[in-house]
Amino acid sequence: KPLELLLAFLHPFEQHGMDMAKPNSAGVLFRGKKTDLLPTLTPVEHLGHKAWSAHFDLARPGDYVFYVSPTPYWEPSEGKFIVHHTKVVVSAFGAEEGWGAEVGLPAEIIPLSRPYGLYAGNIFSGLVKMEGRSAAGVAVEVEYLNSDSKPPLKAPAMPFVTQVTTTDANGVFHFAMPAAGWWGFAALGEASQGVMKDGELRPVELGAVMWVKTEEWPKAGD
Repeated sequence: KPLELLLAFLHPFEQHGMDMAKPNSAGVLFRGKKTDLLPTLTPVEHLGHKAWSAHFDLARPGDYVFYVSPTPYWEPSEGKFIVHHTKVVVSAFGAEEGWGAEVGLPAEIIPLSRPYGLYAGNIFSGLVKMEGRSAAGVAVEVEYLNSDSKPPLKAPAMPFVTQVTTTDANGVFHFAMPAAGWWGFAALGEASQGVMKDGELRPVELGAVMWVKTEEWPKAGD
């Protein structure tokens, strides 16, 4: 089955996009083997900004873990670079195998709940690792991808735009998703090494991002 991937940098709920340079790496992990997707990326536009797309054929049963490591994004208002290592799991042909596989990204959310087959209201749990270690006490920001609602959903106040939880002493977090749609989880920390800019070493926000999708509970007769 053909699969189209969109790689974009944005504020999901507010639908504000930013230009995304070509990633440092992009690929898919399947049954312990990684496939490089970087040569297949095609530049596209999303929300008026530069983004990337890729085509991939799902050929065998199992869980495909897609991932991307972007180039550092300079955020002048915060005086730091942003690097959010992102992944999503796609289950193919009903073989539920491999969804908990670890890619080995510098920052990564490892799902403890199966990251698909979810209904609105289900709890998603994940283990956050930063630079190879479980990350305790790390903030995890959660946002809804507000792209399918017509008109777009409006939050009653700013704290409702981005939900926030924190990892426990073992680096684990839990969050119940209240609506059907795509939900983005972003565990945020600081990299141990900065990046030079204008002769000065600047800090790097290290993010572990994972996307999961929920569906409405089926009604009788559906």
